[in-house]
Amino acid sequence: MSSHEPLNRAAALVLFCRKPVSGAGKRRLAQYIGDARTLAVAQGLLECALEDVAAWPHTLIIAPAAAADEHWAAQLICRPVRVVPQPAGSLGERIAAVDTRVRAHGCTQVLFIGSDAPSMRSEDLLAAHAALADSDVVLIPAADGGVTLMGARVPWPELTDLPWSEATLGAALADRCLQAGHTVTRLPESYDVDTPADLILARQRLQHDPRPARRHLYALLGTIVQSQADAAGSCAARGA
Repeated sequence: MSSHEPLNRAAALVLFCRKPVSGAGKRRLAQYIGDARTLAVAQGLLECALEDVAAWPHTLIIAPAAAADEHWAAQLICRPVRVVPQPAGSLGERIAAVDTRVRAHGCTQVLFIGSDAPSMRSEDLLAAHAALADSDVVLIPAADGGVTLMGARVPWPELTDLPWSEATLGAALADRCLQAGHTVTRLPESYDVDTPADLILARQRLQHDPRPARRHLYALLGTIVQSQADAAGSCAARGA
């Protein structure tokens, strides 16, 4: 889709994100690499997400994790954006609530992404949007069993009780939509960054990615992975 095509205000991309703060978020990573490096990774991942959404040609919505971060979210990117803070509740409750608010503003095709999937490309977002021309729901599965994108041209069925932090999420979400009578399209699998193993995978996948934010994240991950390897080697040497 070229930049000269008319804006489709009925199509919205929603970026769910958390303001990077030391000691909050990505706790499985923090246990492995510490709070300072986890904060740097979170910032790098967010920059990658912003790199993608900057090119989105339709309505862009940023949904920060806290209402107090509304001003921060509004300043994240130099393009028109609407800020819809996430309410309290489980992830399913928050997605459903934001989805309802977005649809109340006239958007009928709503895509949700997070800020921890550096493999995402602008082409993936456009492909997901295109899939909604023929399907009620579109999903991009994650390698860990979750999803890196979920979009629908219909309101979502009940999301509250889905296993949001488990490897069965993607299958459960697809099944819930099918049970509600919705058609579901799955696009090629992607990955997100939640665990120490994901750092190594991301570095491998980003090796030849030319996008500026990805080059920065690739360099950062190289430093972290090497540092952890050196620390493990030092511990092994002392124990020998």
